Amino acid sequence: MIDDITIVDALQSLRPKAEWALTGDSLDWHDKKQTEPTQAEIDAEVIRLQAEYDAQEYARNRASEYPSLLELTVALYDTDDKSAVEAKRAAVKLKYPKPE
Repeated sequence: MIDDITIVDALQSLRPKAEWALTGDSLDWHDKKQTEPTQAEIDAEVIRLQAEYDAQEYARNRASEYPSLLELTVALYDTDDKSAVEAKRAAVKLKYPKPE
């Protein structure tokens, strides 16, 4: 699980096929075909990626509490189980609402 977005994440997002190495805080750009991003570009991308990740917290929370695949499979054949699965999903959605 990702806790914080890093410079590595930002570099992979900004220049997905670029060749580079990061040693400590030192970035060695090896790619002759793509320009090295500026520190401002990297910082902005870290902020953007972190905001994108944070905005999906509700979805991660929902996924951990939704009915299991086994419960869903059983519900396909049993009306009572289907009602229970639908109720469980509704409760999870209510607990973790999608932000507007």
